[in-house]
Amino acid sequence: MSKRPSFPVELSIVIPLLNEAESLPELTRWIHRVLAQHGLTYEVILVDDGSTDTSWEVIEELAETDTHLRGIRFNRNYGKSAALNVGFKETTGRVVCTMDADLQDSPEELPELYRMITEQGYDLVSGWKKKRFDPLSKTIPTKLFNGATRWLSGIQLHDFNCGLKAYDHRVVRSIEVYGEMHRYIPVIAKWAGFRKIGEKVVQHQERKYGTTKFGLERFVYGFLDLMSITFVSRFRRRPMHFFGTMGTVSFLIGLLITLWLVGEKVWYSWMLNLATRNVTDQPLFFLALTAIMIGAMLFLTGFLAELIQLNGANRNDYLVRDKVNLN
Repeated sequence: MSKRPSFPVELSIVIPLLNEAESLPELTRWIHRVLAQHGLTYEVILVDDGSTDTSWEVIEELAETDTHLRGIRFNRNYGKSAALNVGFKETTGRVVCTMDADLQDSPEELPELYRMITEQGYDLVSGWKKKRFDPLSKTIPTKLFNGATRWLSGIQLHDFNCGLKAYDHRVVRSIEVYGEMHRYIPVIAKWAGFRKIGEKVVQHQERKYGTTKFGLERFVYGFLDLMSITFVSRFRRRPMHFFGTMGTVSFLIGLLITLWLVGEKVWYSWMLNLATRNVTDQPLFFLALTAIMIGAMLFLTGFLAELIQLNGANRNDYLVRDKVNLN
């Protein structure tokens, strides 16, 4: 059995935020009260994603008296994924939790999420806001989004986009979150080999300050991101498997249609001595020719992708989970 490393704190809490100056003092006090009651050592990492209000001034003021708190400020708004990715790199805890800064995620859930990681051995635990305080314009698209993600990823979670999550430290050290991929961290973790993914029903509070920062366009972007992460996760190291398979299918379809047309011409013209159109005069021939050309191009794309992968700097960035007796 490998020896567990020691950690400066038991729990790291990463909180991305954008224009949440009003909620930050109450949120940090709430976190401190809950974790002090449970005797957990912790750190809070606030990542200001280019706020235009006084959020950063509030963070600086809180950091003067709260030794648990650290702050990171972006020069402009880069998005939640960038904020989480930078925050993950700064964590020092055995368990890493994420939550939103708008007081809709309850810090009361943190001790149980910590326990599920450390005692039950989960790699990742995602919150499930079973009872939501959101309008139908948000809840209905969310259900459709979660259903599509479950179907494509095979991960049986009800709420992929819940901001309240807990991770084993190895997960946040092994994954990279970019673009708008924060919605799919469980999917990214699964494809990185972390397959023990759990779920916990969590409280969802009504928004107390400000307004939501997300619009309906996130569901369109979310679907495109899901397609992207599914493809990259499955075929990044073997792109020829995807392009080659698609190219083979397309090429064979075109070839079979062409052989059928030629065989039909031979049968009717030579065997039955009937007048028929030339093969090249039939619309089906051009569909077959198009399929053959597409098949050839997909093959070429696969070969080029394999060459790029072969010469890539990260072609052997395999994840080592544990070591024993190695210096």
